[in-house]
Amino acid sequence: MAEQLGLDLPSRTALGRDAFFVAPSNAMALALIDTWPAWAGGKLVLTGPVGAGKTHLAHVWAAVAGATIIAASDLGDADIPRLAQGHIAVEDVPAIAGDSKAETALFHLHNLTLAEGHTLLLTGAPPVARWGLHLPDLMSRLQGTTAAAVEPPDDALLAAVLVKLLADRQLTPKPALISYLLGRMDRSFAAAIDLVTRLDAASLARKKPITVKLAAAVLDKGTPDA
Repeated sequence: MAEQLGLDLPSRTALGRDAFFVAPSNAMALALIDTWPAWAGGKLVLTGPVGAGKTHLAHVWAAVAGATIIAASDLGDADIPRLAQGHIAVEDVPAIAGDSKAETALFHLHNLTLAEGHTLLLTGAPPVARWGLHLPDLMSRLQGTTAAAVEPPDDALLAAVLVKLLADRQLTPKPALISYLLGRMDRSFAAAIDLVTRLDAASLARKKPITVKLAAAVLDKGTPDA
């Protein structure tokens, strides 16, 4: 079969339930997403490193619950009463630490959403205690929220993530390439995202397929045009 050349095609990130790879590192979080109508207090926090799958899980939940997803950094200018009329997912809450307008908006959104009988999903990389929020009343409410941590990936999950990231860019890797990358990359979701981005850029720049040889050059030089 001919090698697949990199093409400058739009990247389409698959965020459906079928595209979520279940592993011991994320099974607990997925199980809680699946039981969302029974969340204690009507809310749940997802934590874990960048690229761990928090956004993917938020989209899985939103599709089932009919929820709205909003970045925490957009809350300051949002219509909070309107958002509170349905289930809501707020992503990357630590990003608003110290932003009094956004923190106050989240505080009101939290209270109004639950008062209306809807559910609230919040995400952030570190544990809630390290989100750095300055509003005491907001922190007190979030610290008592059930939390599920999405742990760093094992080899099986990391391999699946690499395949998915490449597929999102409409690339189909050979097994030998995935094995090669797994043996030489940092063990994190963030590293997988960065590596696939650099591989795709190198493939486009050189007009060559993503092969073990190209991967070796990218890993050796650390730049897309290695």
